[in-house]
Amino acid sequence: MPRSSQPSDGPDLLSGASASRGGSLQGAPHACDDAGVTGLAGGWTAQLRVYEPLAAFKGEARRRWKVYAADQPRRTAAEALAAERGAGLRALVGRPPAVVPQVGEQAFVLEVDGVTLLCPWQTEVRAWEALSEFVSELPEVVAEAFAPAAVVERAEVDLDRWRLDNEGDRSHVLSSTWHVPLRWFVLVDADERTYALGEPGSLRGGGSLLQPGSVEESGRPPGAPPGRRTGRTLVYRTPMSRARRRVARALAVLRRTVDDGSVTEGVEDLGRWLEEFHPRSLVELDYGGLVHLLDDAELAQDESARDLALALAALNEGDGVRAAAAYARVTARMKALQAVESAN
Repeated sequence: MPRSSQPSDGPDLLSGASASRGGSLQGAPHACDDAGVTGLAGGWTAQLRVYEPLAAFKGEARRRWKVYAADQPRRTAAEALAAERGAGLRALVGRPPAVVPQVGEQAFVLEVDGVTLLCPWQTEVRAWEALSEFVSELPEVVAEAFAPAAVVERAEVDLDRWRLDNEGDRSHVLSSTWHVPLRWFVLVDADERTYALGEPGSLRGGGSLLQPGSVEESGRPPGAPPGRRTGRTLVYRTPMSRARRRVARALAVLRRTVDDGSVTEGVEDLGRWLEEFHPRSLVELDYGGLVHLLDDAELAQDESARDLALALAALNEGDGVRAAAAYARVTARMKALQAVESAN
């Protein structure tokens, strides 16, 4: 494929740069239904997680996580997201407000082929990193309006101290609001996708159930998402070894066919992050709260990993038209979700 015919919007959604959120909302899923985009307990967040075997943890940390895995009740991803969001809101409305939510030492736990795998939430660490990244992208006077300089400096000191005390440790969770970054789909295969439409009752923002046929439920616009159903999910899981191989193959194609270095940089950064974990880890891509912005048909038919794989295959074969068509399908899905953020 000639470099000049790379699919549009690649730098925005593959590289990690923020995609535009302006312009028309045409094609957004039910963008003006405010009731559908406010109050979700877990927020509108997708996550990419790495679960490591207990052997990856050292010394006292391994002992603590072994006890945790044996004794603590297993939380679903939705419950975890809701807990983090609730802690964040409590921190912000406190007197004085706090920028870092407190949830204690928590982890996602899986059992795979008799092996215990853990993904620590590391909520405080991720909050410190997010605050530092947020203010670094703003003019100083604007950043001060969101977070006083003293608060930011304290967060940076705490983060530096944690890094010194936990040498070699790293965040096991990447988060993205309002869309799934396209580079995440590089890691997974369409056949690794599982989804569930959820139970008939749907959750209100406060956690109570709407029953099918109720006034609120029956008053949905035709074709609108069916409320916030319990157990509604879209998840991919893949072994670390496969995820790393897929990154290597994607980079080989992108470096040869795409001029814009920012496209490959986003995938390279993702690959470097994966290299920091145990080779027998598990990678999980979870749509999280974004599933509640999709109706049943959209959820069942979301084949974004397949479309991205088709785009890369077409690039490799020099077929720019086919690559652009496949890429357009997946970018359209993510841009429609992003448009809901600015709906009113």
